Amino acid sequence: MYFPAPLKSNSLKIMLLGSGELGKEVAIEAQRLGIEVIAVDRYPQAPAHQVAHEAHVIDMQNKEEVLDLIRRVRPDYILPEIEAISIAALFEAEKEGFHVIPNAEAVNKTMNRKNIRKFAAEELGLKTSAYRFVSTLEELHEAAEAVGYPCVIKPVMSSSGHGQSVARTAADIEQSWEIAKEARGDASELIVEEFVKFDYEITLLTARTEKETVFCEPIGHEQKGGDYVFSWQPAFMSPVALERAKEIAKKVTDGLGGRGIFGVELFIKGDDVYFSEVSPRPHDTGMVTLITQSQSEFALHLRAVLGLPLDFTFFTPGASAAYKAKSESVTPVLNIDDKAFAADSFVRVFGKPESHEGRRMAVLLTMAASESEALAKAKERIGYFDDTAEVVKVVEEVREEREDETCVIKKVFKFIFGG
Repeated sequence: MYFPAPLKSNSLKIMLLGSGELGKEVAIEAQRLGIEVIAVDRYPQAPAHQVAHEAHVIDMQNKEEVLDLIRRVRPDYILPEIEAISIAALFEAEKEGFHVIPNAEAVNKTMNRKNIRKFAAEELGLKTSAYRFVSTLEELHEAAEAVGYPCVIKPVMSSSGHGQSVARTAADIEQSWEIAKEARGDASELIVEEFVKFDYEITLLTARTEKETVFCEPIGHEQKGGDYVFSWQPAFMSPVALERAKEIAKKVTDGLGGRGIFGVELFIKGDDVYFSEVSPRPHDTGMVTLITQSQSEFALHLRAVLGLPLDFTFFTPGASAAYKAKSESVTPVLNIDDKAFAADSFVRVFGKPESHEGRRMAVLLTMAASESEALAKAKERIGYFDDTAEVVKVVEEVREEREDETCVIKKVFKFIFGG
């Protein structure tokens, strides 16, 4: 494969539609191969904006805005990185000859829980939890009774656990309805799922091209409010369960087609494996691969996009711990104790321009002789992070003191030299 220089007439371009922390890592991998990166998001100074050749802020749910930018930039590959994108724009771009990753139809199926669940359960015949789709409060009550309590309620389109809740009795239904309606994304329709009493859940990262499919070691994870807080790799599984997980992941990704990495989420109960969801892009729980593999999920994603070989080596067991903001700030500050910067750990601060309570701002990665030891380290060391209002206040006071000192120095210079 030929690798031209970026910012030239013959440069190879990728466009990220969504420029959060996952897109940032993809951008960094692309930069390493001299690929020109155009990062797009709905707000300025998004993490991938900070490491891209070009940054754009548009309404990504507006078909014409998305298409106009694609036509002006003319990227070789378009990588959707979030759910809230105009699918119509992606279909139109594909018709015009642009290469959407993995393809527009796969994005259409996976960005919407209704589409992917019907595809997996009804077209592919995969084992899933029982489910219903509803659009009114009355239908939600009826569906919950049919599926049974407890049940999981989610908007058909949302990410990172936004709008997700568990209704344990009929008395919880109205609160779940309100939680779902407050979520970002499409909350006009909800999915009501049977609560599978699984032993554990995993993400099986599956990278594919037209020539090959490879699997990363399974990733275990803990969630809080539907969003991941800890992940570890490898997750212990029986050989039978692991083989079944790979069979399901390959069936789903082959059915979707295209190139790239897919985060296939699965529930495991004994040796039984249930399909849950799939993301056609790097997965947040897969950030642990930054420390465990010779090629992280982000490097594998880029290799798959370019049609390059997908060989990699698993180096070491590891774990990740997400740090979520405790305060609201337009000038966010993280105070990280030196003890977090150990020889066997990485710290990654995402550089998000604003913090909101519960927003993921950084991740701690650790390695060890076993995944349990790595997870214990991650859980301990994430406690060395803080962003409370007191931290922000101290930094602001220091900044103000420096500004005062600067003003004094300027006045002295002006007095001595005039002007």
